[in-house]
Amino acid sequence: MPPKQLRIGTRASQLALWQANWVRSELEKRYPDMEVTITKIKTIGDKILDVPLAEVGGKGLFVKEIEEAMLRGEIDIAVHSMKDVPTYFPEGLGLHCITEREDPRDAVISRNVRFADLPQGARIGTSALRRQAQLLKIRPDLQMVMVRGNVETRIRKLDEDNLDAVILAAAGLKRLGFTDRVGEYLDVELSIPAIGQGALGIECHLADPVITETIAFFNHADTSYAVRAERALLKRCEGGCQVPIAAHGTIRDGQLRLVGFIAAVDGQRSVRGEINGPVAECLQLGIRLADQLLAEGGKEILEEVYQRSIGE
Repeated sequence: MPPKQLRIGTRASQLALWQANWVRSELEKRYPDMEVTITKIKTIGDKILDVPLAEVGGKGLFVKEIEEAMLRGEIDIAVHSMKDVPTYFPEGLGLHCITEREDPRDAVISRNVRFADLPQGARIGTSALRRQAQLLKIRPDLQMVMVRGNVETRIRKLDEDNLDAVILAAAGLKRLGFTDRVGEYLDVELSIPAIGQGALGIECHLADPVITETIAFFNHADTSYAVRAERALLKRCEGGCQVPIAAHGTIRDGQLRLVGFIAAVDGQRSVRGEINGPVAECLQLGIRLADQLLAEGGKEILEEVYQRSIGE
């Protein structure tokens, strides 16, 4: 029996609110008599906008305060962008559902110039070391410029900061209706997405059967297998959301293909690999691919990345 009231916790950004409102509308469709409310919570990642995320330090920059509200009993579930969710949770909390993935690709917003045709030394706006490393590997001449803020703010940076292009996740642009600004979608083989990119995660008290049963319908099996494999790789590498690690899983006929990537921030050293196997072994596949990447040079690359961030 679903509860009469359900409280959703979310960040207050435009995209986060779109995601929370989508979850609310799906709940209301399924349970017409349920009252669903949304609580906006400001996280440390939302408060510090003038520093690159990789330099803010710590994990869970966009979820910690939301989890604390759940532990205090102020909200029942939290809606997260999966790429923001750490691989460790406070005791009793965890991901119960991963929704069907929206477009996982990165998107280029430019002045009608394709990525391959950007001029020498072009200035590219991005907030992700993962994107930076992969794009510099292809085009070491590019100048990477840190851009933070919500989707609209980052799009405006194209003109405000005199950039040649801004790279954003396609999923957010599609959810907010900005697809008309997209000049090109980068193939996932060219720019491997962030772990969990395009999917939403719903976190709750895992031992609460009323809540877990109420929200179970949100879980999309294939997306869940793929994202859990990606997250297993990330956890094995002991990486956070702001480390140049990428992974993308795809499912076909019950088989999982997982591609992984670890790079130096400048993209000049990197390792890439892939693994295939049955979806039921998604966690083991993620761990095995992580071990392969670490053994092939990824361990040394990540140690340098962490030392550099500590030094700065």
